[in-house]
Amino acid sequence: MALNIENIVAEIKDATILELNDLVKAIEEEFGVSAAAPVAAAGAAGPAAEEKTEFDVELVSAGDKKVAVIKAAREITGLGLKEAKELVDGAPAVLKSGVSKDEAEEIKEKIEAAGGSVEVK
Repeated sequence: MALNIENIVAEIKDATILELNDLVKAIEEEFGVSAAAPVAAAGAAGPAAEEKTEFDVELVSAGDKKVAVIKAAREITGLGLKEAKELVDGAPAVLKSGVSKDEAEEIKEKIEAAGGSVEVK
């Protein structure tokens, strides 16, 4: 029996997302394969070799001097008093993301000087 590729493509075009999801699952079960594995492995290998240039600065805890940490968080983020307090109260929380290594270290020093603890990721 020969496959009619045009008919298969036409059927896939007309299928709903749920039907396509069921099709993928059925193919994976029938043939013992995974549809996502090769793409994920190739994508993950490339960035691992590059040096990281953007960092996230996460407030881990406010420590004993919560008011000083809130002031430092306001200075760093530009948030208002209420928003900065909510950020500090909700720790662990990201203070800034996508910053350079130097800026991340500067933010870390300010928060630690105020009495809080920070993690650079």
